[in-house]
Amino acid sequence: MSKDVRPSWDNPMQFVLACVSYAVGLGNVWRFPYLCQMHGGGGFLIPYLLMLLLEGIPLFCMELAIGQKMRLGSIGAWSSISPYLSGLGVASVITSLYLCLYYNVINAWSFWYLFHSFQSVLLWAECPVNSNRTGFVEECAVASPTQFFFYRETLNISSSMEETGGGLHMGQALCLVLAWVIVYLFIVRGVKSTGVVVYFTATFPYVVLIIYLIRGVTLHGAWNGVKYMFTPKLEQLANPQTWINAATQIFFSLGLGFGSLIAFSSYNHHHNDFEKQAIAVSLINSGTSIFASVVTFAIYGFKATFNYESCLERNRLLLLNTFDLSEETISVENVTAWISQLNSTHPDTFSTITDKIQDCSLEAELDTAVEGTGLAFIVYSEAIKNMPVPQLWSVLYFLMLLLLGMGSMLGNVTAIITPLADIKVLSRTLSNETINGLVCLLCLLLGLGFTSPSGNYWFTIFNEYAATLSLLFIVFIEVISVCYVYGLKRFEKDIEDMLGHRPHWYLKLMWALVSPLLLLCLFIFYIINYIQGGAPTYQAWDKHMGKSVVKEYPIYGQVFIALLLVSSLSCVPIAALYAFCRRKTRSAVREEHSNTNTAE
Repeated sequence: MSKDVRPSWDNPMQFVLACVSYAVGLGNVWRFPYLCQMHGGGGFLIPYLLMLLLEGIPLFCMELAIGQKMRLGSIGAWSSISPYLSGLGVASVITSLYLCLYYNVINAWSFWYLFHSFQSVLLWAECPVNSNRTGFVEECAVASPTQFFFYRETLNISSSMEETGGGLHMGQALCLVLAWVIVYLFIVRGVKSTGVVVYFTATFPYVVLIIYLIRGVTLHGAWNGVKYMFTPKLEQLANPQTWINAATQIFFSLGLGFGSLIAFSSYNHHHNDFEKQAIAVSLINSGTSIFASVVTFAIYGFKATFNYESCLERNRLLLLNTFDLSEETISVENVTAWISQLNSTHPDTFSTITDKIQDCSLEAELDTAVEGTGLAFIVYSEAIKNMPVPQLWSVLYFLMLLLLGMGSMLGNVTAIITPLADIKVLSRTLSNETINGLVCLLCLLLGLGFTSPSGNYWFTIFNEYAATLSLLFIVFIEVISVCYVYGLKRFEKDIEDMLGHRPHWYLKLMWALVSPLLLLCLFIFYIINYIQGGAPTYQAWDKHMGKSVVKEYPIYGQVFIALLLVSSLSCVPIAALYAFCRRKTRSAVREEHSNTNTAE
């Protein structure tokens, strides 16, 4: 595509909303609250905000500057900087492709739950009756209705990765088709259609979050969760893992290294003020994580309090039935005291129910850390089913998840189609609509495998291994290339040409020294973790026990993980070697041609 006819955003607001819609995603709702819970509540905000300043804002700004200057997708932009860096863009495209394959599956799950929210009784609110109609389905009875609905009705999951029979889950497959059709409609005309869609995908989730905040803080026990979140455990600051998780959360939440930011900014006008936009989007993204955590912990506090009081109620009924006491004698508030009293006054009778008395603890309920799909589709569902008018809150919640996921998908797909549209041979042969459609169709066909009984285990592989190491490597090479291949002084002049002033000394210090060191440390940390961790494992669903159990990946699964890592990482050296050999060949041809002319 020629630079002269390259389409542009209608206005700077569209670009900002596109970046917000891309950066603010599912990780803000389920990953950040989990990290807060795991690493000291409010104390986690200290390393998190520090890492925002040290790597988040500087690297975000750098990628926007590259895209706006080069006005090309990731492959073209890095090839313009140096022919030896074309593999950097290819690695970004491959990583984005991997992300698209499994990320839209989450949107399919959201569709599934959204469609099942229009029921008089939510299907995850109670166990189904068994085929003999003599009781509940055993798997659901030993687990819980919410877990049963997710693992059995939504995933129809097998007991291990090796169990591959059963075919596709047709309901999920249709939801995945719908998800990709909508993505295609959103990006069919490039920035012209994406620029309109982001007004909705970037703003509506905030409307739902505000509604949920108002509802959440008014729920019984909600403040137990909010208080738990903001009660800092400062001893966690001495834990290196806390700082590492804060750095990686900032890194992945902003979507660095995928090529999406370069693609988005390539449609900006030359003098667009990307610097202020980078700061604004970064702050909005981190602010949304904190805001979403308040909402999440309010809901989590309600769930924990509900479970805690239900536990006390079961103990109360057990005492009433065993000791023949009146209803007014024991309340939920004093049941713990009655347990101690009856244990001392009636030890013989109490010994008959000792194994039935449950250990109820609100703190233990709040300490139960849940992340990812477990938080989004199980914990939230369990809380929603206990709310008044659960259908309304279910529709709002899963619609919000769907829009967050779709907003991120716009950036993920744009990172693939923009470099393809920049290839002159393709753009002259195929229309943009056709290229976009073929990309979506390819991703759909490859993604259908995730809807098989063992598909969730492959989903986990992609989620855990497809992007982590490769993105750290990609962005590390990016910042080194800008500062020491392209040249920091030259990059400063480019920014001055676009903005009218040179970048602040803070940004230059981060680019040249601090951010590369942080990225290198993170990369080394992950490699050491992989080596020391032994054979990789996954959580397999045991339908008899009604819970997840740890299993080791089979050999072919471990080989696939290795190939997944190498496939993107190897692009950089292979492309550099290819460029070197091509240059040598051309030099040899020119020299031979010159010698021939001289001889003649």
